Amino acid sequence: MSVAFTREEDLEATAADLADRPISPHPNLVTAEGLAQIEAELASARAAYAAAQIKGSIETDRTAMARATRDLRYWSARRASAQLVEPGEADGRVRFGGSVRIERDDGRSQTWRIVGEDEADPAKGSVSHVSPLARAVLGRRIGDEVVVAGRTVEITAVG
Repeated sequence: MSVAFTREEDLEATAADLADRPISPHPNLVTAEGLAQIEAELASARAAYAAAQIKGSIETDRTAMARATRDLRYWSARRASAQLVEPGEADGRVRFGGSVRIERDDGRSQTWRIVGEDEADPAKGSVSHVSPLARAVLGRRIGDEVVVAGRTVEITAVG
């Protein structure tokens, strides 16, 4: 059947059937910044939900309501399960919320901050505590060698 003959209501109903955002099975460890980010996202989701309700009939824009409801459920669950991890005393070990610099065998040096899943942004230098990199380096010290992505790297700084 040609798209020209589909009813707009059918497309709207299909768009409104949004699957829930997956919730990680891992502990929801967060830094203070991560907790603030979750709270901001939750406030934004509440505002979007309220706006979708005020805009008029739910049948008029089911997609906006479905998206707002889905996001509200996700951020509510993430806020409820958040476990704030305060910065610990520096003991020379790689820890949650801290940074680690590694040197690869090709001479490249990279610095990463280990944070919660919702606040991780590799493009900005932060990785989730459940990422393979973080799992390899957590608890290690300067000079330790670990395997990351099948290659040996050395920890050259901990912050």
